[in-house]
Amino acid sequence: MVDRRLPGRTLSDLAGALAHPALPCPAAGLELVVYPADFTVRPSGEAGYLMDLNTGPSLPERVSYDPAESPAFWYVLDRSLAHQSGLVLFGGPVREVIAAPERPAVLAALRASVREHADGEGHVADNRVLNGCRSVVYCRTGRWRAKRGAAGEVAASEEAFRPLVEDALRSFERPRETALTLPEARVRDFLAWVAERVDEAVEAAGAEGGSTGSR
Repeated sequence: MVDRRLPGRTLSDLAGALAHPALPCPAAGLELVVYPADFTVRPSGEAGYLMDLNTGPSLPERVSYDPAESPAFWYVLDRSLAHQSGLVLFGGPVREVIAAPERPAVLAALRASVREHADGEGHVADNRVLNGCRSVVYCRTGRWRAKRGAAGEVAASEEAFRPLVEDALRSFERPRETALTLPEARVRDFLAWVAERVDEAVEAAGAEGGSTGSR
């Protein structure tokens, strides 16, 4: 989070300094989002960033300075997760600088995320499945779990999908270039089931809101 009145070339210079291989990335990729501090302190369903940088040996190079270029749901989900579990490297406490998006905004973002992963373009199959697991656990509990933990919960409770989820976990442990091929029909069936769970959570949230408003 930064002051939005940064000097003109600050963000482009930062992107150039961090881009792989100018600064070799030791992992599959680096995803860096820079927000204005006056944006993140308020709940929002918008993207709202000043810069979004994707770089690294396994990520397509991308830098954007216009939030209108990107689907908002990625950033809503990231801020929700960061508010809950973010670690501070420098600056104030996470929950004081990043507001939690409201639950309806998070559920709307989950709907969009599931649609994106159901389409499948540009996403590794194991990640599509594990993100679906994390979405289900959030809908059930209102809390974010790491992908492996969420997958373990879904595998334990949903016998029909257990083999697919376990295969996704095995694939997730491999380098991205050697990820396992998962049966596309099963992945789509699973994500259709995930979408139903998200829709149920949306309906439940709407019913709770209506009940609260009538008191």
